[in-house]
Amino acid sequence: MKRTEPLELPALEIERQREAMRAFAELPERPQTYCVVTYGCQMNAHDSETLAGMLREMGLSEAQSREDADFVIFNTCCVRDNAQRRALGNVVWLKELKKRRPQMMVAVCGCMMQQSGMGEQVLRQYPFVDLAFGTHNLYRFPQLLLTAVQSRRRVVEILGEEEAGIPEDLPVYRACPHRAYITIMYGCNNFCSYCIVPYVRGRERSRASARILEEAKRLRDEGVKEIMLLGQNVNSYGLDVEGERSFAQLLAALDGVGIDRIRFMTSHPKDLSDELIDVMATAKHVCPALHLPVQHGSDRILRSMNRRYTREDYLRRVEALRAKVPDISLTTDLIVGYPGETEEDFEETCSLVRQVGYDSAFTFVYSPRVGTRAAAMPDQIPEEVSSRRIQKLIALQKEITRERFARYIGREQLVLVDEPSRRDENQVAGKNPQNITVNFGGDCSLIGQIVPVRVTSAGESTLRGERLLRK
Repeated sequence: MKRTEPLELPALEIERQREAMRAFAELPERPQTYCVVTYGCQMNAHDSETLAGMLREMGLSEAQSREDADFVIFNTCCVRDNAQRRALGNVVWLKELKKRRPQMMVAVCGCMMQQSGMGEQVLRQYPFVDLAFGTHNLYRFPQLLLTAVQSRRRVVEILGEEEAGIPEDLPVYRACPHRAYITIMYGCNNFCSYCIVPYVRGRERSRASARILEEAKRLRDEGVKEIMLLGQNVNSYGLDVEGERSFAQLLAALDGVGIDRIRFMTSHPKDLSDELIDVMATAKHVCPALHLPVQHGSDRILRSMNRRYTREDYLRRVEALRAKVPDISLTTDLIVGYPGETEEDFEETCSLVRQVGYDSAFTFVYSPRVGTRAAAMPDQIPEEVSSRRIQKLIALQKEITRERFARYIGREQLVLVDEPSRRDENQVAGKNPQNITVNFGGDCSLIGQIVPVRVTSAGESTLRGERLLRK
């Protein structure tokens, strides 16, 4: 059943958090520096920007490293087992550091904490952790930290989905002033059989489009040149709220704001509409790049994954995209070693990759997540089989990427410069409209500018070029 309005938190609750920020800043004995360590997706990265924004309003400054910080917060991911193990391993690493610096504080938050029983596990296994909270109460962070410091006791608060709301007007600190994230919705309704996200992020909750447009205009006025719209499935934006814009309508409205570049992720193939393709084809500022996770090339595995499209459905969407946006860059996610995957199933993934011709792909070995349907399935694939398959898939995609990138050689590209090149101090790096990294000669004065560049060569994952000087 649709809601009549978005689940926005009361303004009084946000003001309560602002009061906690002010009270914390006035504490005589409090942490002075912070370090936020982020794992996972862009949603987590944006949550970390909000945490940093709140911490700065609470009077803390960013430390040079986690070893130097008075307060370290781990914003965790649990989508894959290795991300969770890495996060926990780093938390444990701080145990010895805290022995030497007992006043140091440690917090753990994010998707990992939202899993059933994780709060109790942190209390039991990690007694040096001072604060833990989940995804649904991130907005309460100032109050929780204030309580932890004033009471000198551990604070753990994990709210259920029924208590989740949409926070507005929280402070955000962006390390990159010319790029910005805008979260347009939270949660996911799809329940893919391998995925933990609906259980830790909750059901779909769309922000009001008026709020999103206000935020975009504010970012434009601050000089932001590119925005990335975020959601677990942006294509289903607005479907949960009566009378709200569709995602295509929201994208068209944002195109009129005048920000140079608009990107979005992640898109579920089953919800990629003709209306959205038309907006991508006609909008002035929407970039010709789309991340469209297919996950697998076998219809049998797609059914088991509960993806709700077939291989042919997906290929028809790709065909429609390329007919309307010929220069579009397509990227995807691919899983190998899903329970019951045969060699024939795996080869169907390889043939799909060849047929689509992705610019790049994120490839993963299936990772069982407790609580998901796939974790209890029979015929789990041995590690050595999954390893062999993913190596073959990676090699195949590298070959295709090389071919795709070669088509840019000799072409002029507009590059939004992000940073100095990591390999050459006399070069800078940025993204072209297709979201491919381009390295070229220049200095840091170009950061934040959109610069014309002619591509001279292509590497495995980047392009190289020379700056074009306009007369």
